[in-house]
Amino acid sequence: YLKGNLPKFSLPLKVLGTPFQLAVWKTIAKVPFGKTISYGEIAAAIGKPQAARAVGAAVGANPTPLLVGCHRVLGSNGSLTGYSGGQGIKTKKLLLAHEGIDYE
Repeated sequence: YLKGNLPKFSLPLKVLGTPFQLAVWKTIAKVPFGKTISYGEIAAAIGKPQAARAVGAAVGANPTPLLVGCHRVLGSNGSLTGYSGGQGIKTKKLLLAHEGIDYE
């Protein structure tokens, strides 16, 4: 990741969450390095188009933020929204910048 690509992991991790959370995290995990997705797009992708706020709660509960890149999730207008890792939005901006996405 730090060398500029998204490595494939084959670790025997058992991530615990509700079926809804697991669906959200699985969708986020498919977002490629250097790309973003909105809460609404995730909601639509999992068949719950009215659940953008619930998606936000699931994103905030992500137990593996570097493996499931929740820093790639943006508001519907492309805005930077909360991030639970490190120093919050500052860390989110740094991770996105590392992936070639500038929000200055």
